[in-house]
Amino acid sequence: MDDFYTVLAELEREGVPLAVATVVCVRGSVPREVGAKMVIHPYGQHVGTVGGGCGEADVIRAGMDVIHTGRPRLVQIDLTEDVTLQSLGVCGGIMDVFIEPWPPQETDDA
Repeated sequence: MDDFYTVLAELEREGVPLAVATVVCVRGSVPREVGAKMVIHPYGQHVGTVGGGCGEADVIRAGMDVIHTGRPRLVQIDLTEDVTLQSLGVCGGIMDVFIEPWPPQETDDA
């Protein structure tokens, strides 16, 4: 996890707009635990993982949207589909992933 924060700090110093994805809730069998984090770079690169496969691809796409809009999102990744030979990343559970712009945006809600 130290590498995660080191890379995040380096990219922030470079002024790169990023998104940070964090697993905030899990139900059933999923590939990562609550608190798992991933940095999403505007060129589609990432550091860390929230589970891999199709679910992670959905998180990366949502992260690109967060970078573009500056608005955080909560994404639900459903890994409960029936297992077939074409299935990718079916674990049997659901996880919620919070994606926020980084650095965090200033709000006027104070």
